[in-house]
Amino acid sequence: RHTHAHFTPFLSAPESHWCYEIQPTLSPCLVPVKWGGNCQKDRQSPINIVTTKAKVDKKLGHFFFSGYDKKQTWTIQNNGHSGGLDRGPGISGGGLPARYQATQLHLHWSNFLHNGSEHSLDGEHFAMEMHIVHEKEKGTSRNVKEAQDPEDEIAVLAFLVEAGPQVNEGFRPLVEALSNIPKPEMSTTMAESSLLDLLPKEEKLRHYFRYLGSLTTPTCDEKVVWTVFQEPIQLHREQILAFSQKLMKDNVRPLQLLGQRAVIKSGAPGRPLPWALPALLGPMLACLLAGFL
Repeated sequence: RHTHAHFTPFLSAPESHWCYEIQPTLSPCLVPVKWGGNCQKDRQSPINIVTTKAKVDKKLGHFFFSGYDKKQTWTIQNNGHSGGLDRGPGISGGGLPARYQATQLHLHWSNFLHNGSEHSLDGEHFAMEMHIVHEKEKGTSRNVKEAQDPEDEIAVLAFLVEAGPQVNEGFRPLVEALSNIPKPEMSTTMAESSLLDLLPKEEKLRHYFRYLGSLTTPTCDEKVVWTVFQEPIQLHREQILAFSQKLMKDNVRPLQLLGQRAVIKSGAPGRPLPWALPALLGPMLACLLAGFL
């Protein structure tokens, strides 16, 4: 019996009763506006994050990643439902109420480089989005009423992906393995890799947005505490396009309404302006205004 980590590069339904917008031509299925379960409720994901409206919360500090650096063999499946990770990698910190263990990793993409992320920042979508799904470890919560209040039972770390100038070596084993699983029900073994290989550098993980939402596939259960990192992962254009060329074309749920929910952001300062810029802006504006008077 192998204890490989499982990983599925896309999600679709075990019974294929539901599908994404682009897929109904393949077989009769329910498109997103007709998804059942909790999918029509009012605390759904993904959302558009308006970065200027997100209030800073100082409690949203650094994450602690355990086991993310462990090299392991991954089984990648193109099998129509989500795969899992070996129990072991986990997260704490980051303003989360407990420790969480990684259970699954999957990606969303499109065949357009500006359209493959589920979340958007200030209306801008990215080429892809990677989700690492974690479940709350029982007995580690600081929240006494956790049993009655499962709105944060699952913690998803969401990483936006954009096209960059270089091949991302961390993703190379995954992209190379895609060629071996062109059809559903196929799986292949990927070269040894760690979750850390897929992530941006640690100092880039200080800036993130947080809100309460749902899973983005049916039954869209509203029990997810979302962390959407501001700094995108960069993959080479060809690496990104490999997903839509070798697998399905588009697996992105449309944006959902934010409603009454708040989006907060981590307390780490943003990118500082060059120190001299504010000093220059005053006199420059005065000169410009003088020109109009």
